[in-house]
Amino acid sequence: MAAAEAAFKPIKKPAPPIREPAAAPNVRELVSIRIDRAVLDHFQEDGPGWQDRINDALRQMVAGKPQG
Repeated sequence: MAAAEAAFKPIKKPAPPIREPAAAPNVRELVSIRIDRAVLDHFQEDGPGWQDRINDALRQMVAGKPQG
């Protein structure tokens, strides 16, 4: 009976790892995001460097946001 109970006992999920900030400023991190096709097309239409353009646009948005 104990084996059957153990088989259906809820499994505890391990705590997610704690993210520490990057050691150096302006170090890029590989991530995966989902964005609309129209947004991707907009940044890719000028050719190579589209990831840098997305990063620059996001950086400008973050810099313009009031801290609080």
